[in-house]
Amino acid sequence: MSQGNATLRERIEAFELDEAGASLPFTSRLAREQGWTHAEAARVVLEYKRFLVLAMEAGHPVTPSESVDQAWHLHLVYTRSYWQRLCGEVLGRELHHEPTSGGSTEGAKFHDWYSRTLESYQRIFDEAAPAEIWPPADERFHESGKGRWVDAASHWIIPKPFPWLRAARGSKKQNPS
Repeated sequence: MSQGNATLRERIEAFELDEAGASLPFTSRLAREQGWTHAEAARVVLEYKRFLVLAMEAGHPVTPSESVDQAWHLHLVYTRSYWQRLCGEVLGRELHHEPTSGGSTEGAKFHDWYSRTLESYQRIFDEAAPAEIWPPADERFHESGKGRWVDAASHWIIPKPFPWLRAARGSKKQNPS
């Protein structure tokens, strides 16, 4: 790694997302919004910073894990922190979030980018990405797009009935008595 990249990595690692004196710091808000413990959110923040290193050093487009993407989405809401401090001062360039436009071609593209991201993680950090945050590509994209933002303080989240029960209800709708 060149000295310039080492300095960049050090700046990214030192970048503080939790604003001093904030009643609800970034990591606490991430934990609250995702239903994670503070320790889990702090671990995801560390992996988000590693994702930023990957975005700068991998040499190819990178794709975050689902939990790292949640941290990135939240960081984008903190516009001054993201655009001025992180992109402007730490990275020295803009880093845009490029979501999928949908379809099988896009799905294959992001699957490939994510697989390459995991390979670059191993190469750049000299260790495998932690699977609980960075699952294998097939697992990462298996349920993609099914997540929803829900205010758990005002809504109950109840799983849908078992598949056999849904099938039985579906047949009743098709053949009314």
